[in-house]
Amino acid sequence: MSDPVLWPDLLPGFQPWIAEVRGKLVPNQLLSEVTWFRVGGPAQLFFQPADEADLAFFLKHLPREIRVTTIGLGSNLLIRDGGLDGVVIRLSAKGFGGIDVLDDHRIRVGTALPDVKVATAAAEAGIDGLTFYRGIPGGIGGALYMNAGCYGTETRDRMVELRAVTREGEIVTLSNADMGYLYRKSNGPRGAVYTSAVYQGFAGDPADILERMRQITEKREASQPTRAKTGGSTFKNPEGHSSWKLIDEAGCRGLIVGGAQMSELHANFLLNINDATAFDIETLGETVRNRVRAKSGIELKWEIRRMGHFLPGREVREFMDGDVFTGAV
Repeated sequence: MSDPVLWPDLLPGFQPWIAEVRGKLVPNQLLSEVTWFRVGGPAQLFFQPADEADLAFFLKHLPREIRVTTIGLGSNLLIRDGGLDGVVIRLSAKGFGGIDVLDDHRIRVGTALPDVKVATAAAEAGIDGLTFYRGIPGGIGGALYMNAGCYGTETRDRMVELRAVTREGEIVTLSNADMGYLYRKSNGPRGAVYTSAVYQGFAGDPADILERMRQITEKREASQPTRAKTGGSTFKNPEGHSSWKLIDEAGCRGLIVGGAQMSELHANFLLNINDATAFDIETLGETVRNRVRAKSGIELKWEIRRMGHFLPGREVREFMDGDVFTGAV
């Protein structure tokens, strides 16, 4: 692929208030460097706030017409090759990675933490109920946003409340009900950036919890391509069906487009096997959706978040024959 198209620098237009921001600001940061797929064009302005107050100050002063996109650890995310205009916020573990064990088998965690670290910290504190996070390859911020879950438990089953910074720069506390959780989806305040969350567990024996987590790890590594460049589960499970089985029955296990492949180990995992572009990955995904629909009549829905701009002439169409996508689904 040719060099990425760069965006105009936003920073000169943010003077003088931007000088008071303490976090990291990088114009035209390549997002391929921070996503698990290792694909994606540049962010017009990449921002890693120093802490919650720094984030609130930045959003309060940022002109309302500037688009803001928040990304987590980049695991369940496909950034298109044209990148993202506006500001892309990514929270750092240094500023948003705290863990506090509370009374009554509760734990407060920062949203930049990987799910596995939260599961482990809870287990070591004798808090049961969060072992499911051991099987999810991502961060707490993304888990809160998409109601991540596995092995019969979802984020909404354990989350009590979370702190967030609104697009207007106000720090707020949101309840579980405020998030309007559904399967792999939330309906919290639009544009809010989640900074920490409180989870409710129940009493458990640390040794027993850690042993169950070890078993989850073994099961996951035996059935999923955990060490590959992937975004985790590609498609949501349709009601009454398993996506991997539908993909397998449509003859798409191992299917390759460019440098992208549907995993041979788990047919619902999409991989970057040979310097794939985002175009390769999304084209493969839509090819799979097309073949599954033709075989079973079922339309798979993406679980991976897709966002950003296509490069000219490299647009991807729904089911390969519909309208061009212009944003995340």
